[in-house]
Amino acid sequence: MLSSLSQVVDMHFFAFLRATGVTLQLTAVSLALAVVIGLAFAFLKLSRNPIANLLANAYIGVVRGTPLIVLLMFLYFGISSIVVLTSFWAGSFALAIHAGAYVAEIFRGTIQSIDHGQHEAARSLGMSRRLSMRLIILPQAFRRAIPPLGNQFIIGLKDSSLVAFLGVSEIYSTAMTAAAANFRPFETYLVAGLYYLVLVLIFTVLVNRLELKLTPDRRAAA
Repeated sequence: MLSSLSQVVDMHFFAFLRATGVTLQLTAVSLALAVVIGLAFAFLKLSRNPIANLLANAYIGVVRGTPLIVLLMFLYFGISSIVVLTSFWAGSFALAIHAGAYVAEIFRGTIQSIDHGQHEAARSLGMSRRLSMRLIILPQAFRRAIPPLGNQFIIGLKDSSLVAFLGVSEIYSTAMTAAAANFRPFETYLVAGLYYLVLVLIFTVLVNRLELKLTPDRRAAA
């Protein structure tokens, strides 16, 4: 078992290494876009405009109620029919649209968790609603959003494996190709799983360090 695993690692080490880089790029791009999309729809959902509320609720409801693989294929072929994109960028946009719905709910919850008295205090100082949101509310909301955003980023990393079905050569796609070539699917997919596990552990450590740095209460307790 160990010898077979070692052989798989030796045979496909550089292929998996390149695939890891693609996976990280895919995750970084899609999650950066998801943060922008999520923040925009969070504001729409918090808006007093009923049309904006309806638009945000429709987007979040549809995305959360649809299996990711179905949404990925639908968005991929939908995007490609309008604009010609590489499979990497089409997959990134599709993953971003999916993750954006969950990020929107995270931001909505953290913004609403800030005491309303802080809004009133900012207004009493002459700040506009937009200025108080940018300078007072959002910095606190971002700090509170770090733990759930970290979880969503880890989910996004693992969800990126589905982009293999669009032809992107990330970790899972590389594992499928390698397993078909070496006739050792168990060992090959085990290696792929270990790569994902290492990336998730690294992400977890980074998120915990960031949370500790930006959260004074946790830093004092540590």
